[in-house]
Amino acid sequence: MHGPASPGWLLVALCAATGAYCLLRMRSSDETQRRAAGDEALMGFGMAVMAVPGSAFTPPAWVWPAYAAVFGGAALRALWVARSGTHHLHHLVGAAAMVYMAAVMTASPTAGHAHGGSGVPLLTGGLLLYFAAYVLISGVRLLPVAGATGSTAAASAPAWGDRPELARACRLSMGIGMLAMLLTI
Repeated sequence: MHGPASPGWLLVALCAATGAYCLLRMRSSDETQRRAAGDEALMGFGMAVMAVPGSAFTPPAWVWPAYAAVFGGAALRALWVARSGTHHLHHLVGAAAMVYMAAVMTASPTAGHAHGGSGVPLLTGGLLLYFAAYVLISGVRLLPVAGATGSTAAASAPAWGDRPELARACRLSMGIGMLAMLLTI
């Protein structure tokens, strides 16, 4: 992405850590959680690679069309899986946003790195609104519920890969990362 190197590297670290946690979540005994975690790990690592500052690495011209193909496939998979759960519609929007950003980077005149004004303003604005709403809603869902007791939760604490609040925090951080990346387009 185009812009200062420090925020870019922070975004890389955030997205890579999120992808790593999603890989840990893939060890869950719940098959639907494993599949969602796999989709989210792909998104996290893909965002980390896309966020590498342009001053550190200029990818070859074939990288962004390959990105579009990989995330286009992920979008088709999310569309197919969305028949069984609406959560996958978010995966569809996320994968489509990655395809869009890869297409913008392919068409960008600055060696494949997007900069302000490169994308379609209406589409970029719509994606920004979607991810801003998603981040706000995800943040509210992380707030503790009044009346919940910590002593019973500690006695029956799930494994790290099965903790719903960590999965929500993971999705929240990816939503924040997506907002940051869309703002640079």
